[in-house]
Order: sequence, then C-alpha cells, then structure tokens
Amino acid sequence: MTELGPGADLSFQSFVGRDLRGVDLSGANLRRAILDGADLEGANLSGTDLRQASMIATNAMKAAFDHADMRNVKAKKARFGLANFQNTRMDGADLRGIRGRYAVWRGANWWDAKMNDDLRAALTKKWPRED
Repeated sequence: MTELGPGADLSFQSFVGRDLRGVDLSGANLRRAILDGADLEGANLSGTDLRQASMIATNAMKAAFDHADMRNVKAKKARFGLANFQNTRMDGADLRGIRGRYAVWRGANWWDAKMNDDLRAALTKKWPRED
C-alpha cells in the first residue's frame, strides 16, 4: 500500500475500518477509495479528490474538506459534525442520514447532494445558496 500523506495517490484502495485520526491527506487522490467505517476524526482532507469514494458510516468529525472534490461520494450515515466543507464540490453526493448540522458549509454546493429533508432545512437556514 502507498504511504499515507499529503498528495498521495490512494485511489481505488480500501481503508475499511482503519484508524486515520488526524492524518494529513491534503491534496491526496482518494478517488473511488473505500473508507467505510474508517475513523478520520480531525483529519486534513483539504483539496482531496474523493470523487466516487465510499465513506459509509465514516467518522469524519472535525475533519477539513476545504476545496475537496466530493462529487458522487457515498457517505450515508457518516458523522461530519464540526467538519469544514468550505468550497467543496458535492454534485450527486449521497449524504442521507449524515450528522453535519454543525459543520461549516460556506461555499459548498450541498444543495446538489442527496440528503434528508431536516438537514437540508437546517442548512438552508444557516448556509443559503450563494448565487
């Protein structure tokens, strides 16, 4: 397996259930990676390519996803509390059942993602669409 770190190419790899707390993966390629059940609490995923990755039931509390590409990511039931999604691309992302009400969503296109109506209502109130 490729070494974890900034800019690493980790595409198509499995990290199921791995402890990745606080790891710096900024700018890494995690395209189509499987992160189901992984612990990414406090990790730096800024500028990371997560297109079509699977993050089902992942713990990403307090993680940074600034400027990440999360198009078509599958993140059902993931925990994103206090995470930072500033300017993150989320077209087609499946965010149903996530915890993320207290995350920072400024500039992220969360409205193009699938999510529960109660979270969509909370985000609409706090982070209205910027046109």
